[in-house]
Amino acid sequence: MRLAFGLGFALALSASTALAGSEQAPLQIVVSRDQQSLVVYDGNTVVATSNVSTGKAGHSTPTGIFSILEKRRFHKSNIYSNAPMPFMQRLTWSGIALHASNHVPSYPASHGCVRMPDAFARQLFKMTGRGLHVLISDRQLTPVAISDPFLFQPKVEEPALLSDATLRPSVSQVPTQSVEVATIEPAPEKPAATETKSEPPIRMLITHRGMREITLDIQSLLNELGYAAGFADGYAGAQTTDAIKAFQTAEAMTVDGKMTPAFIEALYAKAGKGKPPNGQLLVRRDFEPLFETPVVIERPEIALGTHFFQFQDIDASTGKGEWFVMTLDNTLSGPMKKRLGITVEEDPTAFNSAQRTLSRIKVPDDARQRIEALLAEGSSLTISDMGLGQETGAGTDFVTVTRTRSAAPRVIHDAQRSL
Repeated sequence: MRLAFGLGFALALSASTALAGSEQAPLQIVVSRDQQSLVVYDGNTVVATSNVSTGKAGHSTPTGIFSILEKRRFHKSNIYSNAPMPFMQRLTWSGIALHASNHVPSYPASHGCVRMPDAFARQLFKMTGRGLHVLISDRQLTPVAISDPFLFQPKVEEPALLSDATLRPSVSQVPTQSVEVATIEPAPEKPAATETKSEPPIRMLITHRGMREITLDIQSLLNELGYAAGFADGYAGAQTTDAIKAFQTAEAMTVDGKMTPAFIEALYAKAGKGKPPNGQLLVRRDFEPLFETPVVIERPEIALGTHFFQFQDIDASTGKGEWFVMTLDNTLSGPMKKRLGITVEEDPTAFNSAQRTLSRIKVPDDARQRIEALLAEGSSLTISDMGLGQETGAGTDFVTVTRTRSAAPRVIHDAQRSL
């Protein structure tokens, strides 16, 4: 059923998407700054659309991958003179949100938020929940179904095999002969749908390793090899430097106490750890960190790009689900490219850009098994060169900002959260 409201937007609601509470479908919201539009997707199906008004010059709305952190039906800005912001859905703790407004022109007019017509904002408020992803981009993005061996699937237990079953003998067989065969044990009865408790979705981020993660590994490996690097805290002090020098001396290397690529490769080889990981995979659930693991990014001189994948539509009979992907523009500064050693940028509009990035990432088998055991409806994966931005912190999912506002947002502490 399609309902037209005559305010520059429309909603196409169905029983599968117009749900409430924990039964909400894993929707995705896409905001286009160029089109001044908002589209709600269920997989690659359009559920609702609206005109919006994003941030004006000097207060432009940042682009990237966000999620709804907080919802308030009645809210007033503590930045802009108690300006009313009804049906507010917060995207960052530093002051970006979706909210209703009685002034939604066809051009950017806000101070960074995404304004929506009042009637649409009311309906959208009913359809969403905390953690639902919101992607903001210059161009319009559309989710595309993707199938790739890299993408995780829930662990499905294989039916047990029975043997030593006695079959009816043929006329040429001895009557008492026993024949071994393999048969499938009948599947146990599944509990009724009302008894099944759905697990919260997990959020995953794959990005480049930072110096802290590299230093942690170096300290741990040095300690394992008998070089006293001190407590592995990710911060290289005098004790860690002395341990590096001791290792370099023992291995007939240049003794400078620096964590050079040559030193790191030699340390990993000596510890029998193979190729040093240059990436990391981090996992969160319910806005809380679960675990992280090193990964290897092949051809690191090529940018990863920024790709967002969402997992949903799990088939009850097979336990398998569908993945959908959107690729955002990857805005890397010169200093960031130099720091990461990137010399080739990724074209976000190129054919199969997401698959090419997936083919370069190697995840340890034990981490893959752990993720597959946690994977649930609505889980997501972000792959980006941007790393952990300032907006990612306590009480957030992974927030990936691809382009910031022209006026840099203030760093907001818990006691000063703004909007």
